[in-house]
Amino acid sequence: MTTNSSPTILLVHGAWADGSSWQRVIPILLDAGHKVVAVQNPTQSLAGDVAATRQALDAVEGPVVLVGHSWGGAVITEAGTDPKVKALVYVAAFAPAAGEALGPLVGKYPNPPALGKIHDDGKGNLTLSAEGWVEDVANDLPEAEARVLAVVQPPLPASTFADVIGQAAWEKVPSWYIVSTEDRVVSVELEREFAARMKATTTELAAGHLSLLSQPEAVAKVILEAAASVA
Repeated sequence: MTTNSSPTILLVHGAWADGSSWQRVIPILLDAGHKVVAVQNPTQSLAGDVAATRQALDAVEGPVVLVGHSWGGAVITEAGTDPKVKALVYVAAFAPAAGEALGPLVGKYPNPPALGKIHDDGKGNLTLSAEGWVEDVANDLPEAEARVLAVVQPPLPASTFADVIGQAAWEKVPSWYIVSTEDRVVSVELEREFAARMKATTTELAAGHLSLLSQPEAVAKVILEAAASVA
């Protein structure tokens, strides 16, 4: 049963995805007694996603644990400066510092395999090929599920890789980081660099990029640890 002292857990999805990415983590968090909100971000710009996340923050009362997957990490880094946010959890996520954009961060390390399977429609709208989903994004999920995820993916503007972080919430808010050691979308070395830089409580999972779908219990465990630090 949810109590007044339980923090709300706000979940922010990544690029080429939506809030249903958290479908296997949410029941675990609810069963643990937390109010849970999954933000449906438009993934058209950093500013737009931060605005949508802040709208969700405004709608809840009390302390919040803000969780971001992949691109959602950049979103919670900016939106997490809200005073309600008492803990941040990054799941195979970007965690830029103030003044940083994703493009140069991605370029620090050799490109993971998935980045070679991105399709541009000629107007700057990016999607991942079905093969990219099967082989790289959802490499530890059944192929049939990966192909469904490929079908429902929304496009991501290439311009998002140049969007710059204004403030980095992790500089002041306690943070947790889940590294996916089999990630083929975000560089594992970059994930570890983010975790070390923010001095996050770090967990490494032998999982692909979508650990929230392939290992929801392990992901939920870390989120609940962060929530316990707030309650």
